Amino acid sequence: MNNKKTALVTGGAKGIGEAICRALSRDGFYLLIHCNSSIEEAKMLCEELGNAEIIRADLTSPEAVDIITNGRSAPDVIINNAGIPLVSLFDEPKDDILRKMYEINLFAPMNIARRFLPEMIRRKSGVIINISSIFGQVGGSCEVDYSTAKAGLIGFTKALAKEVGPSGIRVNCVCPGIIDTDMNGNLDFDDIEAICDEIPLSRMGEADEVAECVSFLVSDKAKYITGSVFDVNGGWNG
Repeated sequence: MNNKKTALVTGGAKGIGEAICRALSRDGFYLLIHCNSSIEEAKMLCEELGNAEIIRADLTSPEAVDIITNGRSAPDVIINNAGIPLVSLFDEPKDDILRKMYEINLFAPMNIARRFLPEMIRRKSGVIINISSIFGQVGGSCEVDYSTAKAGLIGFTKALAKEVGPSGIRVNCVCPGIIDTDMNGNLDFDDIEAICDEIPLSRMGEADEVAECVSFLVSDKAKYITGSVFDVNGGWNG
């Protein structure tokens, strides 16, 4: 029987999610690594860490939350990291594309937390971290719906923190800037150079740098921090 503290990381097989899994594994957590299409990457990470298991679920599916909970006790930590981009003019995306983006980026985090919260409240402990984006704070041209979903995560964080704080549950949000992951793989060298010219630290961020912020926020070092939004963006204003 596993007696370690448990952390659920959605979208945990690649990019920022993978880095978070590695950091929390080092911190002594047993990992529930959620994935959908990245099953091979999840298997390799699970084997490497040795203190993890995989939960495969399509977050756009009505059955996703049932698959993720599936009789499990509520994890000590929930990291709502899974997300997909949507780059287009505002009036272009079809309804099915929009629905998928909002389901993964906003509704799935809310519904996962909603399902596990009663047990967290009964035991009066738990940490929820939502991974938003700089565009959730400042908005992004040609990323209006994505920015809206990520702004929703910030509002969700602040409101839920007030509601569940008396039950000893902390809820915080991390807003990465431009991070060197597959999600930004569509950017060419000139795009990256132009963006880096606007970043005070003059470079893209690394997934590990986001993960270290998450590691701090789930630890006892952050036990008096809730309802807060942490920028990991090199000083960039978007």
